[in-house]
Amino acid sequence: MRIGHTTPSGERAYEHDIPQFGLGVFLMSETGECKASVLKALEAGYTHIDTARAYNNEHEVGEAIRESGVDRETVFITTKLRRAHATGYDETIEHCKKSLALLDMDYIDLYLVHAPPENPDHRAPVWKAMEHCLEQGWVKSIGVSNYGPSHLEAMKAYATYMPSVNQVEFNPWLQRPELKRATEAAGAKVMAYSPLARGHKVNDKALEKIAIELDCTPAQVAIKFCYDEGCITIPKSSNPKRIVENIASLQVDISSHYEEIKALECNYVSGWDPTTEP
Repeated sequence: MRIGHTTPSGERAYEHDIPQFGLGVFLMSETGECKASVLKALEAGYTHIDTARAYNNEHEVGEAIRESGVDRETVFITTKLRRAHATGYDETIEHCKKSLALLDMDYIDLYLVHAPPENPDHRAPVWKAMEHCLEQGWVKSIGVSNYGPSHLEAMKAYATYMPSVNQVEFNPWLQRPELKRATEAAGAKVMAYSPLARGHKVNDKALEKIAIELDCTPAQVAIKFCYDEGCITIPKSSNPKRIVENIASLQVDISSHYEEIKALECNYVSGWDPTTEP
């Protein structure tokens, strides 16, 4: 998949490819858990790892990449500026450098603002600093996470480069048509986290019925739905069997049950949702 940044003149800048499927490492805080999960994912064929400063495991992601022996250039690394750190221009640059140091890498493939800075006055300087990181080559692309339509619209007043990605919760029960349209109108791709609604919906009876008819697992149906909707999809798991099962989702054909899956929409938000904040 190709991502890039739309400029005020409508041109595209800093375009490059992103693997549409990856491993999320949220809530992997036990020592060694994240590292083992990344090593298993790389072995299973994953080429995209999504971490964040808030997860406290960037260092283990870097350790796993080095220990695996794979070339750095063959793995796409996404990380995020912690919301508590998104307070100004200098602070943003400082924390980008800190993430680079923790990962022990020369560059980050995709750097996201983890959520709209709580103080609206901080949003423009934080983004200008993100753009500086992009121009310096410390990061290959920049984006946002948990931004709603109003946040994306406001960015047009101060952004030289609009975000390449907006990472939000997205799954069969939370399809966010308005937010998806706003993200795409800004020139960005939707990146789907919690494709299983944090596990809340994995026993959904309607989903189970579809999975039985497709001869796959309910999780695979939900993951493939996000993928087929054009989202960059990053299911989280530290279970080795699930890590393999999740990437196997890409081989599942859900087209015969697509309308049934679409009908699961119920605006179910499973966790944190800053997209509706002022």
